Amino acid sequence: MIRFVATCCCLILAFAARAEVTDVDNAELAKLAASGVPLIDVRTAPEWEQTGIVPGSHLLTFFDTRGNADPAAWLQKAKAVAKPGDPLIVICRSGNRSRAVSKFLSENAGYTKVYNVKNGILGWSKEGRPIASAAPVLAACRRARTC
Repeated sequence: MIRFVATCCCLILAFAARAEVTDVDNAELAKLAASGVPLIDVRTAPEWEQTGIVPGSHLLTFFDTRGNADPAAWLQKAKAVAKPGDPLIVICRSGNRSRAVSKFLSENAGYTKVYNVKNGILGWSKEGRPIASAAPVLAACRRARTC
């Protein structure tokens, strides 16, 4: 009986600690970023170069151009941007890949405040919001091997 109660308590705590991913629009993204919440752009280098990035983004590719990923290696780089328990925003082109990455962070990596930009960089730029060139950020993260 004690083992059953202990197991139930552990399961309840595990589900309570797991966070829901919160989809945010561009206004909320701007507010969160202005308040200092880090933003990780999970797209590929050619995508960053093609469209530019949200100013202040951390460039950290999750899926390569073939759709492959190394979640453990990626997570080590992400932890340099935000530790589990810290809030974090994730963006991609349209919100689909960032949704998958956000779920991974929430369900498997201990992040409790994960925000997914639901319309991605396409929605951001469509609204005429600021876009920065990816070139300087991309050059810096390539040198540091953090992209």
